[in-house]
Amino acid sequence: MKNNILLGIRFAVISIFFYFLTGCASTQNLDERDPWESFNRGVYNFNEAADKVLIDPLTRVYDFITPDFIDNGISNMFSNIRQIPAIANALLQFKFEKAANDLLRFLINSTWGLLGFNDIIGSDLPKGGEDFGQTLAHWGVGTGPYLVLPFLGPSTLRDTAGFGVDSLMSPVIYLESDELRTGLIGLNYIDFKSDLKSAKELIGAAAVDQYEFTKNAYFQKREDQINDGALTNFPEE
Repeated sequence: MKNNILLGIRFAVISIFFYFLTGCASTQNLDERDPWESFNRGVYNFNEAADKVLIDPLTRVYDFITPDFIDNGISNMFSNIRQIPAIANALLQFKFEKAANDLLRFLINSTWGLLGFNDIIGSDLPKGGEDFGQTLAHWGVGTGPYLVLPFLGPSTLRDTAGFGVDSLMSPVIYLESDELRTGLIGLNYIDFKSDLKSAKELIGAAAVDQYEFTKNAYFQKREDQINDGALTNFPEE
């Protein structure tokens, strides 16, 4: 368990270090957000190949053997877990109403909703969904360069650092059983990838340059999240 905590801390610290290291660097790329485009395209192509060879077959098996109500329950459960860092980040941004809503949602769904398997609250309370990347943006930290992460996909240095910090607030990494912890992380990933299939198919059908389309969509969605949905309505994760 200690090794997992140290790994998460190192992940966040290294990301922040590289952010400040490259923050003042100039770039001659056409897209100044993406100075590492060659590297990022390589990782993007790797992710696409990994999806085709490994992840997509696993998600198809997952969809085949998992009834819809179980699939929805698993998605609800992991969404409920993500309310923990969401509450903390709402407080760090002084968004107290969001924090209170997320706390109430978490408490009710964790008890009457059987650890979040049933989303009893549903749309009765708006889901905040704040993360540490948004918290950094709230306090004036810039995005840093665009970064495509292996298996995880589009990000920025700021959001990569935020992901590391948010991971430290997930109770999953503190589980004593290595098998249970690894199994839950893997299940969360496969469930997440399964839910993204329709969006991925849409990108494949609509975009000539899927890398560029994905990058622009990512920046637009993050800008919308940082501005509390004032720009465009995106579906909640």
